Amino acid sequence: MRNSSLFLRSGLTVAAASALPFTLAAGPAAAVSGISVSTTGSTVSVTTSACTNVNGSWGTASLLNSRQANFAQGRQVSLSGTAALQSAAWSGVSPGTYTVIVVCSNGSTAGTQSVVVTAPRVSATASPSPSRGVMGGMGGGSKDYGTLTLVAGGALVGTGVLATAAWALRRRSKPYRL
Repeated sequence: MRNSSLFLRSGLTVAAASALPFTLAAGPAAAVSGISVSTTGSTVSVTTSACTNVNGSWGTASLLNSRQANFAQGRQVSLSGTAALQSAAWSGVSPGTYTVIVVCSNGSTAGTQSVVVTAPRVSATASPSPSRGVMGGMGGGSKDYGTLTLVAGGALVGTGVLATAAWALRRRSKPYRL
């Protein structure tokens, strides 16, 4: 029993490994549909080589959101390009899932493909940190004070201590006075 499950697992691994080259050689699914869709930020673009020029037009591409059911309801753009490659693009597309449909000018559908537009990532720029780090304790948080400032601060603290001591001694001698 134990050996048979080992052989079964290794057999499945060998089968998957032998199928891998055929899967990679098949190419992406977009190539089968006849169109290639890509996104850059909020811009969606489609390219195809399946359409022919009929009366000066290559065809039309339509961008449908999830609530739109057919080609005519989407944002339509005319294809432009050459006999080798035609393309169309939509800018300012909000984040979401869309379907791109390309219909050639002869009425045939070149392909349909879904695309997901994501919100652009905002990167925060870091502000430089102080070169000496944060200075805690006496003297402030980040500034180096001069001698005169420190002497003046010490004199104010000393005056406060002396005034408090004088008030406490006076209060002690005459408790009925503030």
